[in-house]
Amino acid sequence: MPFPFKTLLPLSWCAVVCAVTLPAAAQDAARLHQQADAAMCANCHGTEGRTVKGSAVPSIAGLPRDYMVAQMKAFKDGSRPATVMHQITKGLTDAQVASMADYFAAQKR
Repeated sequence: MPFPFKTLLPLSWCAVVCAVTLPAAAQDAARLHQQADAAMCANCHGTEGRTVKGSAVPSIAGLPRDYMVAQMKAFKDGSRPATVMHQITKGLTDAQVASMADYFAAQKR
């Protein structure tokens, strides 16, 4: 019985489609997770980290990544005084802090 090459063609296309779409889907999922982490900040720091003019709360959009990480760690360990940030940061992992810092650093100031 000859080998069914007609069966291989759809399978090969499936392999190509999966190879192309799975990494994109993983990137989309990671981006959405990052946005969800960053959304925690919107109540105080505004959408995408931009507060309204004259706000007592600082805008965080466009701040350097390393600065953001350092400040979040300082809030978390209590070395930087805060009203609520010390409580918020205690519930964040280092990975979440890094993800948020990446997100806000990529936003326009």
